[in-house]
Amino acid sequence: MLESYVTPLLMSYVNKYIKNLKPSDLQLSLWGGDVVLSKLDLKLDVLEQELKLPFTFMSGHIHELRIHVPWTKLGSEPVVITINTMECILKLRDGAQDDHESGSSSTSRSVSDSSKAIARPRRIQQAAPSDPDLPPGYVQSLIRRVVNNVNIMVNNLILKYVEDDIVLSVNITAAECYTVDDMWERAFMDITAPELVLRKVINFADCTVCLDKRNASGKIEFYQDPLLYKCSFRTRLHFTYDNINSKIPSVIKIQTLVESLKLSITDQQLPMFIRILELIIALYYGEIGGHKDGEGEEGSGHVKEAALNLTGMDVDMESPGSSPDIYMHSGSSPGEQDEGWVSWAWSFVPAIVGEEEEGEDLYQEQEEGGITKSPQHHTPKDPIVSIGFYCTKASVSFKLTETQSESSYYSPQKVKSKEVLCLEKEGITIEVLMMGEPFFNCQIGFVGCQALCLKSIMGVRDFEENMNRNEKDAVFFTCGDSLSSKGMTYLTNSLFDYRSPENNGVRAEFILDAANHKETYTEIAGMQRFGAFYMDYLYTMENSSGKAPWRSE
Repeated sequence: MLESYVTPLLMSYVNKYIKNLKPSDLQLSLWGGDVVLSKLDLKLDVLEQELKLPFTFMSGHIHELRIHVPWTKLGSEPVVITINTMECILKLRDGAQDDHESGSSSTSRSVSDSSKAIARPRRIQQAAPSDPDLPPGYVQSLIRRVVNNVNIMVNNLILKYVEDDIVLSVNITAAECYTVDDMWERAFMDITAPELVLRKVINFADCTVCLDKRNASGKIEFYQDPLLYKCSFRTRLHFTYDNINSKIPSVIKIQTLVESLKLSITDQQLPMFIRILELIIALYYGEIGGHKDGEGEEGSGHVKEAALNLTGMDVDMESPGSSPDIYMHSGSSPGEQDEGWVSWAWSFVPAIVGEEEEGEDLYQEQEEGGITKSPQHHTPKDPIVSIGFYCTKASVSFKLTETQSESSYYSPQKVKSKEVLCLEKEGITIEVLMMGEPFFNCQIGFVGCQALCLKSIMGVRDFEENMNRNEKDAVFFTCGDSLSSKGMTYLTNSLFDYRSPENNGVRAEFILDAANHKETYTEIAGMQRFGAFYMDYLYTMENSSGKAPWRSE
């Protein structure tokens, strides 16, 4: 029975993140093909351990969870997981809480790891014995196909971040993740030779970001205009494997395209926005949320080269000491040091696509007669990770607010905002390429830019006072080209470029050494692709011990 193999796998995922579930009821519902669970509470401690964010979850709820399993067509139709209304509230993990939990977290992790090791044979015993009618390896192949084609739909996702008097909220009306074919159309696919590729798409609809200020009682008196209002975008994921049995891809490409991005910020939101930026910078440099001064100042690694290449500027930095905190802290064991955000982000690479590893091992052991074999520990090769963000048109509007009172004395006050300055850009590209911690590259550029002044500042008359005024009269700064004349060069070699290697069945090649990188990505090449602005940041590192330095092939 296929249910005997697939049901424990689905139950393990659901029971891992949701509180107070009865496995017996869940199992019976899964065997029926549909599960509907309402008013669920998330296991916040598990989420914090899995995500390893410098934040703590204050609350997490799911209004409704639906799971549809097409048992009769499991090999050709996807399992659909639908989440209706999910809300999570986060706050920054304070130092006292961090110090208090640092000791207990390691203990809890060791206890949880040991409990998992104890529970693992129990899960194997609870599963049904191997079906003699199923050929060897069939179950493992089926599990891989099921996991690779799971459809996840989230309706009304609400995330809130609370910091002192700041409330930052993100609301996504709908998000869906599904597997696609080589034309990026929805399909039921598997990793097959010789291509050995898995493609996925994530669509986000109506994303709204709000930044408001709350009073001492925790209530928001005046709601500001949203920073971002109903923005839709799509993300393409492309995984390339070395062989059909690989559990972690050798190349990971995650790229997002936004057709129109309209941001706005008021004079009341600007101080809060700056505070959030300062918080992000402090977290990035490890000043809060983990890194302690004095750690990782001496170690075996040293920076080989960190080059910053700007249009009209060429800066090379060499340091014989340790690497910058923003990338790597060396000199301590992994258990003793606090890692920077790059190290934290890199720790997610196996988790992005390696969730099925535990399930596959479970069923592999089951097919071998229920005998648990100790896993063989080996150091896998670091995969190549390419992350990209592309925007066709983007605008940032700066507004001034004024309070208006209603005619009645007891009526609430209203806040009205007027746009005074607008910055518009076309053809924006942000690309990041990583291979382990020794190599990091970030390139930023845009095709065109112009600034418009809509009020009587900077020598430009008030736009509202002259009704016959052309919008071009408000432009006081412009640079670069337009997309109509430049073309779609900002999408070159991306997953959204039909000429890219991945969209033509060819494995992409990456430049992963400093010498070739400097020869290829010059200022001339950058300006030919963009035209208005181009920045290239390169970070490489080599090992100073007696071992051979890291090399890229």
